Amino acid sequence: MEVIRGWCHHAFPVTDASRVGEARRFAAKAIEPWGWLEADAGRLSLVVTELGTNLMRHAVDGALWIAVKDGLQEVEVLALDRGPGIADLPRAMQDGHSTGTGSPGTGLGALRRLADDFDLASSPEGTVCVARVRLPPARTPRRPAAQLGAVSLCAPGETVCGDGWAAALDEGRLSLLVADGLGHGPLAAVAACAAVDVFLEQPFARPDALLPQLHAALRTTRGAAVFAAHLTAPDSVCWTGAGNILGRLVSGTADSTLTTPHGTAGLQMRLKAESSVQPLPAHAVAVVCTDGVATRWRSEDFAALLPRDPALLAASIAWRHGRGRDDATVLVLQPGEAFD
Repeated sequence: MEVIRGWCHHAFPVTDASRVGEARRFAAKAIEPWGWLEADAGRLSLVVTELGTNLMRHAVDGALWIAVKDGLQEVEVLALDRGPGIADLPRAMQDGHSTGTGSPGTGLGALRRLADDFDLASSPEGTVCVARVRLPPARTPRRPAAQLGAVSLCAPGETVCGDGWAAALDEGRLSLLVADGLGHGPLAAVAACAAVDVFLEQPFARPDALLPQLHAALRTTRGAAVFAAHLTAPDSVCWTGAGNILGRLVSGTADSTLTTPHGTAGLQMRLKAESSVQPLPAHAVAVVCTDGVATRWRSEDFAALLPRDPALLAASIAWRHGRGRDDATVLVLQPGEAFD
């Protein structure tokens, strides 16, 4: 069974070269306990520096979002901006092509070789790129989490995220939990963490059976909105929860909403709420957003990202529709691969 305890991203607005250096130092310090060899640490440093430098030189309103995944010994670097886009993306991806002088690498082609995973999408409205660096497979086997992408960001001014999430995969079964602690900051994080702990004890408990356990465990906290879902077949999804966490099933031809009853786990909620079941359209992805993200985004604006690395979709939604005043989490699940 594959169990994933969610990560959060640290945001570095790229306003000048000093912020690129700050992001690079953050990544280097984060991997110190892992004992990476100098070559692997160097790859990570080059990835962060190259992405940040590209944003500083060529982009409008760029940012680096970095997640340190302890369980996977992996660092995920997201680079986002608001334009003007890459006019000739195939040429930019050619090995050795660089659009500026003094670059620490040789452009996007070098980034693709340095990173263990790499994907990028660009339009005049902006570019989003994901690059992951981890130990070579011979030393640290890759865990099969490629069908899941997630972004969690702290509220402005906070150092911990009041949202939490987790997921599990076992023999064609998928389950997930997203929790949004009331408010933000450390006390919200305590509530979200308590919800995740309950889920991880029995990750495949029915969503409606999980609710009373969440409510009991969170009574000593400030409470949290919760959303739990199962995909136990390739053509349906079962879910329930409490509060204002929203799920959506999005494909190239369909877009349906997964709503939950009002309430807050640990404070006041319907303990006997039944799970809902809805068909899962072919080639659809499941998207779950906390209320730090505006809900009325148009699925057609992101249609080109549906078959791509799910982190691109999660990051794009958070980047373009984050409210900017609360913790924000977007979880994207591509269930098709899990049932192959």
